[in-house]
Amino acid sequence: MVEIDRGEYHQVKMENGMDSAVNSGVTYLNKGTDDQMEISGYKLNKMKRSLVYLGYLLTGGILPLVLYWCPQWYIKCTHTETQLSDATKVLLKDQYERWFVAEVVLITRDGTRVKIIRPPPAFFFTKKRRKATADLLQRGTDENLLRYFMVKKVKYCWNYESQEFQKLKGLEDILTCSQLHTSQGLSVTEVCRRRVTYGANSIAVHVKPVLYLLFKEVLSPFYVFQAFSASVWFSDEYEIYAACIVFLSTLSIIVSIYQTRKMQRALRNTIQSSTIVSVCRENNEFVDIHSDDLVPGDVLEIPRRGCIMQCDAVLLTGNCIVNESMLTGESVPITKTPLPNSGGPGVDGSQSDHQDVKFSIKENGKHVLFCGTEVIQTRFYGDQKVKAVVIRTGFSTSKGELVRSIMYPKPADFKFERDTYIFVGVLAIIAAIGFIYTIVLEVNAGEDTSDIILHALDIITIAVPPALPAALTVGIVFAQQRMKNHQIYCISPRSINVCGGINAVCFDKTGTLTEDGLMMQGVIPTSDQKFEDEVLDPSLLKSSPLLIGMATCHSLTIIEGSIAGDPLDAIMFNSIDWVLEEPGQEESRFDMMVPTVVYPGASSPVKSKEDLQYGVVRQFTFSSGLQRMSVVARKLKGQSFELYTKGAPEMIVSLCKPDTVPPDFQEKLMSYTQHGYRVIAMAWKELPSKINYVKVQRIQREQVEKDLNFLGLLVMENKLKPETTPVINELREANIRCIMVTGDNILTAISVARECRMVDTADQIILVEAVVTKDNKPMLNFVYADDKTKPVEEVKNGGSGSLIQIEELDQVFHFAVEGKSWWVLQKHYPEILSKVIVKGTVFARMSPEQKGQLVELLQDLGYYVGMCGDGANDCGALKMAHAGISLSEAEASVASPFTSKVPNIECVPNVIRQGRAALVTSYGIFKYMACYSLTQFVSVSILYWISASLTDPEFLYIDLFLLSTLSITFGRTEPYPELAKEPPPISLTNIFPIMSLVLQMLIQAAAQAFFYVHIKSQPWFEPFEENPDDDYWSYENTAIFSISAYQYIILAVTFAKGYPYRKNMFSNYWFLANVVICLLTTIWVTIYPEPEGFKELMELRPPEDISYRLLYLGIAAANFLLSVLIETYLLDNPFLRSRCSQFMDRHFHKSEARYKIIEREIIETPDWPPVEKLMDGKTNGYMRLESVNSCHGGSISYLSGSESDIKSLSSVSSNKTAANKCHDHVDKSLYNQGSLPCIVQDSKDTPASTTVTPTRKSRTLSESAVDNSDRKLNSLLNNEDSILSNEITSLAQARSRDKISNSSNVIPLLDPPPGRKKSVGSHEDIGI
Repeated sequence: MVEIDRGEYHQVKMENGMDSAVNSGVTYLNKGTDDQMEISGYKLNKMKRSLVYLGYLLTGGILPLVLYWCPQWYIKCTHTETQLSDATKVLLKDQYERWFVAEVVLITRDGTRVKIIRPPPAFFFTKKRRKATADLLQRGTDENLLRYFMVKKVKYCWNYESQEFQKLKGLEDILTCSQLHTSQGLSVTEVCRRRVTYGANSIAVHVKPVLYLLFKEVLSPFYVFQAFSASVWFSDEYEIYAACIVFLSTLSIIVSIYQTRKMQRALRNTIQSSTIVSVCRENNEFVDIHSDDLVPGDVLEIPRRGCIMQCDAVLLTGNCIVNESMLTGESVPITKTPLPNSGGPGVDGSQSDHQDVKFSIKENGKHVLFCGTEVIQTRFYGDQKVKAVVIRTGFSTSKGELVRSIMYPKPADFKFERDTYIFVGVLAIIAAIGFIYTIVLEVNAGEDTSDIILHALDIITIAVPPALPAALTVGIVFAQQRMKNHQIYCISPRSINVCGGINAVCFDKTGTLTEDGLMMQGVIPTSDQKFEDEVLDPSLLKSSPLLIGMATCHSLTIIEGSIAGDPLDAIMFNSIDWVLEEPGQEESRFDMMVPTVVYPGASSPVKSKEDLQYGVVRQFTFSSGLQRMSVVARKLKGQSFELYTKGAPEMIVSLCKPDTVPPDFQEKLMSYTQHGYRVIAMAWKELPSKINYVKVQRIQREQVEKDLNFLGLLVMENKLKPETTPVINELREANIRCIMVTGDNILTAISVARECRMVDTADQIILVEAVVTKDNKPMLNFVYADDKTKPVEEVKNGGSGSLIQIEELDQVFHFAVEGKSWWVLQKHYPEILSKVIVKGTVFARMSPEQKGQLVELLQDLGYYVGMCGDGANDCGALKMAHAGISLSEAEASVASPFTSKVPNIECVPNVIRQGRAALVTSYGIFKYMACYSLTQFVSVSILYWISASLTDPEFLYIDLFLLSTLSITFGRTEPYPELAKEPPPISLTNIFPIMSLVLQMLIQAAAQAFFYVHIKSQPWFEPFEENPDDDYWSYENTAIFSISAYQYIILAVTFAKGYPYRKNMFSNYWFLANVVICLLTTIWVTIYPEPEGFKELMELRPPEDISYRLLYLGIAAANFLLSVLIETYLLDNPFLRSRCSQFMDRHFHKSEARYKIIEREIIETPDWPPVEKLMDGKTNGYMRLESVNSCHGGSISYLSGSESDIKSLSSVSSNKTAANKCHDHVDKSLYNQGSLPCIVQDSKDTPASTTVTPTRKSRTLSESAVDNSDRKLNSLLNNEDSILSNEITSLAQARSRDKISNSSNVIPLLDPPPGRKKSVGSHEDIGI
C-alpha cells in the first residue's frame, strides 16, 4: 500500500489548485502541510499600548472585553508589525481562521534566558564602537543562542541561515540508518543542551484551574450579555426573572466547568504515563533515569519483560514483540526487528555495496517502537541487551501527534450555527432600531434621562433574547440522553446537530461491516502447473511443501503458554493441527539455531511425524508495501534451508517462475475474490547449499524472494455482521451515500459491497487504475471489475476491424479505487479525482492517512460526512469527519465524538435519526425564540407609544411560565423511526425560514394592532394616563398582554413539527400537557382572572363586557388556524417549495454544492472521462496496465519505491491477457458516449480511415488490424468476445423490452467458486 504523509498530500492539493489558502505576500509557517499557518511578527509599541489603556477607562471596560475576544486586535493595537527576525511576539492564523499569539523566547543552549538590550543613542559611542555593535545586531548568528516560540504544543526555532522559523524535529529526518547504528551514549553536557532544545519528554495534558475556567466562561459573549440583561432587569425592578436567569446561568457555568475538568482529567489519566528507564551514557555505562528526561539520541535498554514505550525509538539490536493497539486498534502482537545497517559491513566483513539510505519512519516502521505501544517481551542473544535509539520525544511522537489532534481539533463548521449568528445580528439591528425609537419617543415625552436609558436598554434585551443559546441546547441535551439509552456515548454535544445534515457515510470493512475473525474455508494445492480439487479440511493435506509452508510461514509466538499473533496466521496454523514450540526461556529466544519448532500434532493424520519437524531460522516480517512475508526454515534433520513466502496472490505470482503458475490462475483467483473470500497465495524454494546459517541471518530479502515455486491458494471467509445489510439498505433508502474505505483487497471489498447491498446487483463497478511510468508519465485506466481483462465497453466482433455500436444500458456505475491509484490521481489527475470521489463507492488498500484524505475531500465537495470505524487506523478519518462514530473503546478512538458500546453499525442510522430530530428541534426553537422576542418587541413598542409597557408580573408570566416551560418540553419529541429521503434544512438564511418568520410576525403584529385599535372604540374604554409611579394598569396593556399570551402558545405549537424527522407532537406527552396547562391557565388569566387579589397581582384591567374577553379567544383561534395553515400548507408544500427554489436558483444564482455540480456534469457529458495522452509508442486505445508493462519493458512504477510493487502489475494469467497486448489503435475522437467511462489513447499510429460520428445514446468501439503473427490467436479470442457481445446485446434488448429496473429480475453473471452452491434469490446472493 502506498502511503503519503499529510504534508505531501497538502502540497499536492496546493499544486493542483485544490487549496486556495496560499496568498502572495504572506509569510507562512509549515507551508505546504495540513498545519499551515500565516505568521507575522510584532514588537511592543509603548505609545500604542498607553492609548489602549486609556481606551479601557473611557469605554468602561467594553474595549478590554472586545480585545479579549479578539486577541489579534489586541496585538495590532499595542504592537507594531516588524520582521520576524526582530519580533518579540508572533501572530498566527491557521487554515480554520483561528488566531494564536505566541511570545518569542531567546535563551542560550544551556537554558539561560537572554534579553536583547538595544544600544543607547549613537553619540554615546565612538564611530568604531557603533560599527561593531551594528555588525553584531545585524549578524545575530550566535550558535549558542536558541530563539523559539511554541504554539499548539509544538516548538518552532529560528533558522539564522534561512531567516525563518522552522518546526523543531527529532532525528527522524536527519540521520541515515548506519548513523543510527553508530549511536553511542551521550555526555552529560550534550544531554543538558538537548533537553533545553527539545524540552521534557512528557505529553502534558494540564487540568485547568477552576478559577481560570470560571473567568473564561464568565467572559464569554453569551454570559456577558446575560450579565448585562440581568443588570438592566434588576435596575428596572424586574428582580424575579433576573434572579432566575442569574441562577440558571450560575448553574450552567458550574456544570460546564465540571464537565470540562472531568474530560481533561479523563484525557490526562488516559494519556499521561512515565516510568524509570535505563539509558546509555559515556563509556557505555547504563544508568536509570526518569523517562521525562529522555532526549533524542539517547540509547536506551528495552526491559526483558517489556514496558510501555515513552518515546519513539528505533530498534538497533534484538527483537521485540509489541502490542500496537494504541495506533492500529488491533490487539495483535507483532514482531519488531532491528533496523538494517544499510551502510554497515557485509557478511564477509568488508564494506557493504549497499548505499547508505536515509532513515524514514514511513519506510522503516517495522523497526520503530512507537510511543504509547506496549512491548510485551524482548528476544536477544544470550546476555546481550535489546537497545533502541530515541528519535522523537514529547508531543513530536506518534502518540503526541494524536493528543495534539484531540486538544486542537478541526472546528465543526456547520451552516446552521453560522446562520444563527447572522440572525442574531439581524435581531441586534432590530434592537438598535428599537433603541433609537424608544429614545426619540421618550425624549419627546419629556421623560427622565435615567428612565430613557433604562427603557432603551430594556428593549435591547427584549429584541435579542438572552436565553437563546440555552434554548438551542435543549434538543441536543435530550438527543444525547436518548443516545445514551442506546449505548451510544457522545463527548462532543455540538456534533449532534451536525449529524442531522449527514448525507454520506464512510465505513471501514473489517470489524465494522464484517466480523473480526476469519474462517478457514479451504486450500487449493497445485500439481504439474494445475490446480487440484479444493481441500476443505487443511489437516487432511498430504505431506508437501504447501503443508510445511502453512506450518512455518507465520509470525506466531508463545506468550504465557498460549499462541499469539496475527489472527490470519493463527487460523492458518490451527487449521492443520500442528504444534508450535519455542525452546528455552521466553526472553532469550532470539537468533538461536532453532528458535521456533513446528511438528504435526498427535491427532494429525500425517505419517512419519518425526521426519516433519521444522525449525524457523529467519523471519522476514509482513510489509503492507511489499504485500508479503517470508520465513527461512530447515528440517531438523535436513542439510539445506528452505524459503516459504505467503501474501497477496498477485504479488506472490510475480515472484514465481512462470512455469509453476497454472494458466487459469487469474480465473481461479477471481472466482473466489469476487464472492468475498480472502485469498492468500503460498510459494517456496530451496536455498542453495552454499548459504550457511550466518549468511541466512545477514541476507537481504530481495536476494531470496525471487524465482519461487507456486504452491497454491489458501481461502478464508470474512462474514458480514447480520446487522450490516439492513442498515446499509436503510441508509440508501434515505438517499444517504454509503462508501467503503478499507485496507483490504479490492476484489474482496467489492464483493462485500455487493453482498451488503452497498452496490446493487445490477450496477456496474469500474476499477480506476492509475500508475506512473519510470519516465514520470502518468497513465489512467478504467476497467470493469467483473472482468479485469475487458476494458470498458470494448467488445470485438470478428477480426475485420469493424465498429460495433451497442445501446446504452442506463446502468448505474460505481468506481472502485486502490490506495496506489489514489496517490497518482491526487498528483496527476486532480480534476478526475473529484469525479471519482463523487461516483466512488469502494476505496481499498487505503492507508490511515488516505482514509482521512478521502473524508476531507468529500467535505470539500460539499458532503456532510459521517465515518464509522473500529480502530485507531480509522482515527484520522474519525476526527476529520463531521461525525465520527467509533465501535471501539480503544485509546486511539478517544478523539471520536461518538462511541458505540454495541460493536455494529446499527448505531449509524440511530445517530443520524437523533441528529435530525435535534437539528429540527433547534431549528424550530430558534424560530420560536426569534418570534417570541419579536412578538414581545412589538408589544412593548406599541405600549411605548402611549408611554406604557408590560408590567413585571406580565413579563414574568410570559418569560418564566410560558416561554421557559414550552421551550424545554419542546425538545422532548423523539425522532421519527424511519429516515426521510431528504435531510432537514440546515440553513436559516434560506427563503423559507425567512418567509416563515416574516409571515408569522405579520400575523402576530396584525392581531396586536387590531386589539390596540379596536379596544379604543369600545364605549367603556378609558385611555391610559401616564403617572409618576410607572403604573401601567390600563385596557391597552391588558389587551396587548392577553392576545400576546395566546400567541406564544400558538407559535410553540406551530413550530413543533413532527413527520418526517420527529414523531407527532401528540407523542410528546410532556409538551402536550404543557400546552394544555398553559392554554387553560391563559384562558383563566384573560377571561376570568379571579379572585380579585390575583387580578391585582397581575396588574390586569380586563374589559367589563365578558363577551369582549371571549373575543381574545376567538381572535387567538383565528390566529392559530392562520399560523398553522401558512406554516403547514404553504411553506411546507413540496410543490411550492420546489418552484420557489427553482425561481431563486434561476434569478439569484444560489451557490450549489460542488458534488451536485459534478454529478450533473457527469450526466450531461457523454464523453467523460476526458482523453488523456498516455505514453509515446504503439499502444492501443484502452489497454490493461499489465499489457503496458509488457510493451514497455516493465517500465511502470508506483511511487512506492518498491520493485515488487511493480511486478505485481504483471499478470501471469491466461493466454488471453498476454495475446491482447499492444495491438489496438483508437482515434482520439472516439469518445465513450454513455455514463460508463472509457479512456481513449491518442496514438500517432492510428489509421486515418478509422473514424466515426459519435451519438449521445450509443457507445462506439473500434478494432484495428493486428500483426500477422497474432492474427490466428486473436481470431479465437474475438470469437470468444463475440459471444460476450451477443450476451450484452441480448441483455440490452431484454431491458428495453421488459423495462427491467436496477433492483429487480437480476441476471447473475458469475458462477460461484467450484464446490460452492449458489443460492438463488437468497439474502446472501452475490451478483455482479
